[in-house]
Amino acid sequence: MKQLSIILCVFISLSTLIAQNKQHKIAEGIIEYHDLFNTTMNKNVSCYRIPSIVTAPNGDIVAVIDERVESCADLNPNNDINIVARRSSDNGKTWSDIETIIDFPFGQSASDPSMIVDRETNEIFMFYNYMDLVKEKGIYYLHVMKSADNGKTWSKPVDITAQITKPEWHNDFKFITSGRGEQTRSGKLLHTMVNLKNGLHLFGSDDHGKTWFFIDTPINPADESKVMELADGTWMINSRVYHKGLRIVHTSKDEGKTWETNEEPQLTDPGNNASFIRYTAIADGYDKNRILFSNSNDKKDRKNLTVKISYDEGATWSGGKTIYAGSAAYSSMTILENGDIGLFFEKNDYTENVFVSFSLEWLTDGKDVYKAPTK
Repeated sequence: MKQLSIILCVFISLSTLIAQNKQHKIAEGIIEYHDLFNTTMNKNVSCYRIPSIVTAPNGDIVAVIDERVESCADLNPNNDINIVARRSSDNGKTWSDIETIIDFPFGQSASDPSMIVDRETNEIFMFYNYMDLVKEKGIYYLHVMKSADNGKTWSKPVDITAQITKPEWHNDFKFITSGRGEQTRSGKLLHTMVNLKNGLHLFGSDDHGKTWFFIDTPINPADESKVMELADGTWMINSRVYHKGLRIVHTSKDEGKTWETNEEPQLTDPGNNASFIRYTAIADGYDKNRILFSNSNDKKDRKNLTVKISYDEGATWSGGKTIYAGSAAYSSMTILENGDIGLFFEKNDYTENVFVSFSLEWLTDGKDVYKAPTK
C-alpha cells in the first residue's frame, strides 16, 4: 500500500505540473516561435541557460547561450560550461544547427554571455565570465571575443580582467552582466560589471575594443543591469535588485562620474535579469523615440514574461503585453532587420530557451506601427 501511495503521489504531481503548463500558451499574434536550445538536442547536456541575442551588421540574428554540461549550476561550482550559438538569416524563420563558440577542457568553464554590436566597425563583441575550477576555484576572470563576419567565426578570447577591475578585487565575486551592452552615439562601447561587495560599475572602450576602460564609480543598489544612452545624452542604467518587487533606475548626466538613483514602480520585477534596449531614435531618422523593456512581470516569481514600451525615454511605460504567462526567467531582446522585435527567453523552469518575434503594431494593439527611417 505504501508503494502504491508513493506512485499515486508522483502521478498526481506530474499530472498537476502538466496541467499547469497546459494552462499557459504563447500569446496569440506572435510571428515566429522556436525553441532554440533544450536538452533533447544533446543528451549529454544538463541544461541551457542565460540567453543573449543581437542582430548582426548584415541582418543575421545571433543567439548565444550557456551549454551547461555537468549540471545546471552556475559558473562556481560547474566544471563544464560551454558557450554555443544558433544563427538566423531570415528574421528568425529558420535557424542554423547549434555551433560551439567556446569549449574549454573539463574543469574550466565559460558562462553568462553578452554581446555588443559595433555599428562603426561592423564587429560583434561577446563577453563572458571564466573560471578554472581546478587551479583557481572561486576566482572569476572576465573575457571578450570578437567576430568580424556577423557571428560565423570568433577570435581567440582575451582576458580583460586587469583592465576593468581592481587588483584588490581578485578574490571577489565579480561578473559581466549577461545579455547585451550598448554603443553610444559617439561610438563608445559601454557595459556593466557587478561586484557584489563593491557595487555595479561601468566599463567600456573608446577605440572599438582595442583597449578597455573602467569607471571607478560604484552604483548601488544594483545587480545584473543594462545601460543605455538616452536621446539627450544621459546614461541610464536599469537594474535588478532583491526584495523590492521592482526595478531600480540610475541616471548620469556626466558620463558616469555621478549618478541619481530612483525606484521604478512601473517596472514590477521579482529580482531577475531583464532586457532594456532602444527600438528607435529620432536622431536616426525614425518618427519617434522608443525604448523597450522585457522581464518577468511579477513581484515574487519568475513568470509572466512581458514587454513594455516607453515613448519618453523611460519616464513612463505602457502597461505591457504578456508574451508568456507561465514560468519565464532571463530574457534578451533585439530589433530585427525588418523592424520586428525578437525576444529570446528562458521558459518553463529553464527547460526551454525560446525565440519569438512580434511587430510593434501587435505590441501596441494597433496604436503604433513601425516606419523605416528617413535617412
